[in-house]
Amino acid sequence: MTATSIFVNLPTTDLERSKAFYEALGFSINPLFTDENAACVVLDENVYFMVLTRDYLATFTDKQIIDPKTHAQALIALSRESRDGVDEVLAKGLAAGGTEPREAQDYGFMYSRDLEDPDGNVLEFLFMEQAAAEQGPDAYLAGQA
Repeated sequence: MTATSIFVNLPTTDLERSKAFYEALGFSINPLFTDENAACVVLDENVYFMVLTRDYLATFTDKQIIDPKTHAQALIALSRESRDGVDEVLAKGLAAGGTEPREAQDYGFMYSRDLEDPDGNVLEFLFMEQAAAEQGPDAYLAGQA
């Protein structure tokens, strides 16, 4: 069976700035699918962001392209191996021109922080205790009491 690949399309007003931002987070750009209209950001072997100029993205839909600085359409959550991993990627993103729109969220079993790219697209980086993922948060927290 072939693995499913995920391509998330994100609008940008400055393609070069977006490429630099995502490279600063540790992701790579696939030059075979990158031109003056779009950049293919490789998160891992089956997950990609297609960062598209707003005009180019508009060729794929009849719907209005929203401004992610003022409207939310999607929040993209990406897991990390540890709480430190969440903090590390946020530090890289903030240094590369991103912003943190709200305080870190600590639920005991899960820790997350939001990072907006320079266009306002929201990435949530999170770490969840493996036992909480396996048992569910309520059972995990009950066992911690």
